Amino acid sequence: MAIRVVVWNEFRHEKSNPKVAEIYPDGMHEAIAAHLRKSNDFSVETATLDQPEHGLSADRLEKTDVLLWWGHIAHDEVRDEIVDRVHERVLAGMGLIVLHSGHFSKIFKKLMGATCNLKWRDVGEREILWVTRPGHPILDGIDDHFILEKEEMYGEFFDIPEPQETILISSFAGGEVFRSGCTWTRGAGRIFYFRPGHETFPSYHDRNVLRIIENAVRWAAPSAHHPIAFGKRDSGWINNGNR
Repeated sequence: MAIRVVVWNEFRHEKSNPKVAEIYPDGMHEAIAAHLRKSNDFSVETATLDQPEHGLSADRLEKTDVLLWWGHIAHDEVRDEIVDRVHERVLAGMGLIVLHSGHFSKIFKKLMGATCNLKWRDVGEREILWVTRPGHPILDGIDDHFILEKEEMYGEFFDIPEPQETILISSFAGGEVFRSGCTWTRGAGRIFYFRPGHETFPSYHDRNVLRIIENAVRWAAPSAHHPIAFGKRDSGWINNGNR
């Protein structure tokens, strides 16, 4: 059965900044989705901020295995009830991949319970991403490092809870370092934060970045679609005749 994926994007920069529109004429979400659609392992849809319910109706989320999230200038416009809806689905087992400036999204901060703040500088400098967990499934097919010639700098301290795994760190031309690939589990859901993806640079056309996103979708997908049972039980497991 194909992994059901929704790629969510504000889709604002592409409409207002000609430089971004030139790099991503159909939006960053479509650049990512187009790559994922090359595999029969995925059933891929997209959603954007200005759609009804931000494209994330309860029915659609119920049918989503992995949600990818890119946001930047309109975090506050995401309605709280939609954030709560996504939060509940992650706890129930939906995978979530948070990209670049999505670190400041309402949903990521709610799941992390922290400010998720950091240092930044946007001058288009070299970023080297170093593998710190060789053999991790998200890093399948990735060498011990790869280089993005121009990216926005993110620097430590990154105010997040200690990751379960830090699988990538970045070093920048200015000397800063950053935890650029981090995983967590919340409830039954797997979460991956992946740093690259500033809108004015073509990072979502880079083969290594796309390979990591593709791998992360497979990693974050729930292994089974069984509901989690909570609440009062009228009788014990053994008393029900189970052995």
